[in-house]
Amino acid sequence: MYVPHANITVPEPDTIVWKYLDLSKFLDLLLCKKLFMARSDKFEDQYEGTFSEPTFGEIKKIAENNPRFLDHYKTHREKVVISSWHINEYESYAMWQIFTQNNEGLAIQSTIGRLQQAMEPERRYEQHIGAVNYIDYKKEFIPFDDTFFPFLFKRKSFQYEGEVRIISDITKYNQTINDGLKIDVDINKLIEKIYIHPKSENWYKNLVIQLMEQLGFNFTIEKSDLESEILI
Repeated sequence: MYVPHANITVPEPDTIVWKYLDLSKFLDLLLCKKLFMARSDKFEDQYEGTFSEPTFGEIKKIAENNPRFLDHYKTHREKVVISSWHINEYESYAMWQIFTQNNEGLAIQSTIGRLQQAMEPERRYEQHIGAVNYIDYKKEFIPFDDTFFPFLFKRKSFQYEGEVRIISDITKYNQTINDGLKIDVDINKLIEKIYIHPKSENWYKNLVIQLMEQLGFNFTIEKSDLESEILI
């Protein structure tokens, strides 16, 4: 379930967020009623969960007399799981391009408040929500007085992602995970609206609608703004 964290800044509850995904992942979410959270060291960004150069310099000084201090941060990445969402008032053409293929896929529109409520069914792990900060890793400092901080900073080259994260640390559960884990969610609270890929064929759109009806869901399906007719 969602638990507020004193050191993590949460966007306002009415902040609109998006998740772009392919049909198979969407169906897995609906059928299992579980949200997948990926292990942080499995992300494409090799810097995920690491430190900027100024911070690493400070950590190395501490580690001179305490080698385990640095080892803890190296292995900790295996114990942190993340679900990434995109903050934006509107849908994003760039996100469609990056996270969907072959003009197929969907976007879930939700809000920070809905995400918080949707995690109420999960009783095994605690989740936190925090916006990602984008900094210059060569110049700027990442605090290390909280173990979550390395996972809430990314390089400026990723700033286009506008990311907010659902994040869990499973260290205290003494559990080994492979690619990630799934948490229980209330699907009807999680999803406010569905957008189908703007360049998808009619058969694909009809398939998505039919599948949701057969599964007993009646989410609002919005027409993508990117499909709008030109005015000349």
